[in-house]
Amino acid sequence: MGWQSSLERVGEFTSKYFVLWVLMAAPLALYEPDLFTPIAPYITPLLGIIMLGMGLTLTPDDVRRIFERPRDVAIGALAQWILMPTIAYALVVALGLPREIGLGLILLGAAPGGTASNVMTYLGRGDVALSVSITTVTTIAAPLVMPAWIVVLAGESISVTFAEMAESIVQVVLLPVVGGLVLRHLLDRYAPAVAKAGLSVFPAISVVAIVAIVAAVVGLNVETILGAGALVFLAVVLHNGLGLGSGYAVGHATDMAEDRARACAFEVGLQNSGLAVAIATAHFSAGAALIPALFSVWHNVSGPALATLFTHLDDDDPVAGDEAATVSD
Repeated sequence: MGWQSSLERVGEFTSKYFVLWVLMAAPLALYEPDLFTPIAPYITPLLGIIMLGMGLTLTPDDVRRIFERPRDVAIGALAQWILMPTIAYALVVALGLPREIGLGLILLGAAPGGTASNVMTYLGRGDVALSVSITTVTTIAAPLVMPAWIVVLAGESISVTFAEMAESIVQVVLLPVVGGLVLRHLLDRYAPAVAKAGLSVFPAISVVAIVAIVAAVVGLNVETILGAGALVFLAVVLHNGLGLGSGYAVGHATDMAEDRARACAFEVGLQNSGLAVAIATAHFSAGAALIPALFSVWHNVSGPALATLFTHLDDDDPVAGDEAATVSD
């Protein structure tokens, strides 16, 4: 049908130039923050819409595969729990970061996976079901993992309630994804044409929502961003880049399929920076919140860039694209 083809073209075009839209929005928000700060109250609902779209990409078979191969969930979670805090500590030592700034980097490294990892897995044609599973596991364990790493690496003790994290993961991730999964199942059975249209248009909706979130975050953190030194930016970029690269390497080293290795890359490299900012502000200082705040902007540049690279690789190599499209079909 003509309208379905049009939707597909819009979705493909919007997703293909995802990183361009982000790179256009971020400087604009830095220059005119008041244009975008009103979006801030809607960040959580926008994330919920994105997660609903990802739920629509899932089928019962995708969920069953998680329980059939729990080793990949365990590998992804362990990689994030071990690699990111240790990389953060190594960077603090190597770069000689001030105590408060370094504490923020360690806090970020110890944070669980965020919704950004799920979104980027979705847009990078990775295994969304695996990504959501790893995010859920790491978030549930966060009340134990985060304080433990802070005590071990920074000699600090923090109080984090399980209820706060559980509420966040249920509202922003689990409920929308399960809702999308159920909706997809019903549409496949009773309205397959509508299901296909939804799969065509939701990538574009997700891109628009993410660009809006990035612009809002930049607008809210203008002073923080402008006041950050080059060394702090370097720490953020290195931590994120090493996480993405090591996560992808771990995935392939443990014989994961391409789509699962991509999910592992995003899960390891992209943390719940919003949670890290909140904990830093509540229990430490504004200085400790600096790196997590900058990361919340940077990972919305690096994540789309890597997702775009993956989709271009699929377009150039149809065989790899077929392998990575498991969750997209």
